[in-house]
Amino acid sequence: MTTPPTVDDLAATLDALRARVPLVQSLTNIVSANFLTNVLLAAGASNAHIDNAHEAGDFARIAGGVLVNLGTPDDGTAAAFTRAAEAAHEAGTPWVLDPVGVGGLAWRTSLAADLLHHRPTAIRGNASEIIALAGLGGDTRGVDSADEAAAAVPAALALLDRAQAVSASGPVDHLVGRDRDGAIVGLRIAGGSAMLPRVTSTGCSLGGLVAAYLAVAATPLIGVATAHAHVAVAAEIAEENSSGPGSFAVAYLDALYAVDADTLRARARLEPLDLPTEDTK
Repeated sequence: MTTPPTVDDLAATLDALRARVPLVQSLTNIVSANFLTNVLLAAGASNAHIDNAHEAGDFARIAGGVLVNLGTPDDGTAAAFTRAAEAAHEAGTPWVLDPVGVGGLAWRTSLAADLLHHRPTAIRGNASEIIALAGLGGDTRGVDSADEAAAAVPAALALLDRAQAVSASGPVDHLVGRDRDGAIVGLRIAGGSAMLPRVTSTGCSLGGLVAAYLAVAATPLIGVATAHAHVAVAAEIAEENSSGPGSFAVAYLDALYAVDADTLRARARLEPLDLPTEDTK
């Protein structure tokens, strides 16, 4: 019998994050670095933006979690990505691959394929990026998705050969991974706000939050699910207290800070995702 994460699992993981304050190493794009740091601090974690090739590998060995985000890669950061991913895998540091723009641009798509050899703990992207990363096609438009999250489920399942959990973001997020007994399970997480894509770096900062939760979660899927649910609930609260993108961005940080275990229990919307029988064995 498979056992998807429950809201109590998520609530306990949020409490663990606040108690342990994990340090994330973020190798992220120039657009998102500041906002991502503020998101992590508000949620209860911490951030170090160590993205040069001389230090990235060493720091990945001591960080709580690592984010590799392909938003604005160049030759220098690409080398840092590889060293951080390799070191994290060797040291057992959980790391997240966020394949921004993969499928639409050849060089970064090749870079992402190379990074998969270092077996990310989790992969987080929009539906088109997940589909493209799995080699199943996909239609990206810059960093935006042209596919629904549900359409990425077969690709996400295929990527479980390389990662322990995979998530595709959308109006309803779709996640796959393994339960405590090693069985493959799926999960839908609803909620959020239509204002999220109106504020830059909300998706990229979710990748950082996933890395933080991986540092404290009982399983990678529980960590990924807690990050998605925390963001969804905080975004709903922020929308209730804002009038446009500017006020939403501030209210979102406040809400990430205010959400606690009881808030998750009351407001998180989780639903098991039925998977094909052959993929759950």
